[in-house]
Amino acid sequence: MSAKSGSSSRPEHIAPPEIFYNDTEASKYTDNSRITAIQYEMTQRAIELMCLPDEPQLLLDIGCGSGLSGECLDEIGHHWVGLDISPSMLNVANERQVEGDLFLQDLGQGMGYRPGSFDGAISISVIQWLCNADQSTHVPKKRLLRFFSTLYTALTRGSRAVFQFYPEGPDQVEMIMSAAMRAGFTGGLVVDYPNSTKAKKYFLCLFAGYAGDQKSSPAVPKGLDSEDGPQSVEYAGKRQREDRKKGKMANVKGKDWVLHKKELNRMRGKAKVPLDTKYTARKRKIRF
Repeated sequence: MSAKSGSSSRPEHIAPPEIFYNDTEASKYTDNSRITAIQYEMTQRAIELMCLPDEPQLLLDIGCGSGLSGECLDEIGHHWVGLDISPSMLNVANERQVEGDLFLQDLGQGMGYRPGSFDGAISISVIQWLCNADQSTHVPKKRLLRFFSTLYTALTRGSRAVFQFYPEGPDQVEMIMSAAMRAGFTGGLVVDYPNSTKAKKYFLCLFAGYAGDQKSSPAVPKGLDSEDGPQSVEYAGKRQREDRKKGKMANVKGKDWVLHKKELNRMRGKAKVPLDTKYTARKRKIRF
């Protein structure tokens, strides 16, 4: 839900997420080109660690916020369902007309999806929020275990869940990993650029059981080394937009995409959805 550098203040120390991400912060988060660039890069890395097949998958975006990570999933042809505890963030996502279905959810209470509903899960800058007791009834270890247990049930066997997060210290990493392992997950921690203060990133790569022989279980991916990448992260909103133009986004929003979007809006009960005509998605000539 939040992209931040190691030197900035931790928002989870300021207020609970549903309060911290009010209307002002939700809009500011989505409109900030630096933040969206960070989110885009981290999402792309998480997708790489998920090792998804080429055919479309149904994925769970945990702490989806305003749908920035979901847009990355759209680009490569996957479907997704988003969860977030901030109503303001979900309102921004609805205003942006993201493709995924959105649900207001406190992750610490667990999820009620049927077993094997999703082919994988992705989460960017969220899981550290569950390590705080925002209410007198909150016990972080129990909330983490409840979250991971219900997530394990919701995933197909052999699928992966990748969490990018900002741990406050080794004890927090241990608490999160312990809860995940108790819930049935295997896997481990992937650290990119461990010797860099700015580019260092933590990813928890979890495996939800085995699809075949347990002896052929996947190994935890290796983190990126400073020799393979930058010593610090470069942020440029322009680069992000150019990458999308060069990639699949350039061909996504054709007539089929427009028709699909309009049909989704009708199914969601939105008013004043334009009718489908022979002029739908037709390119307009430039007028001088």
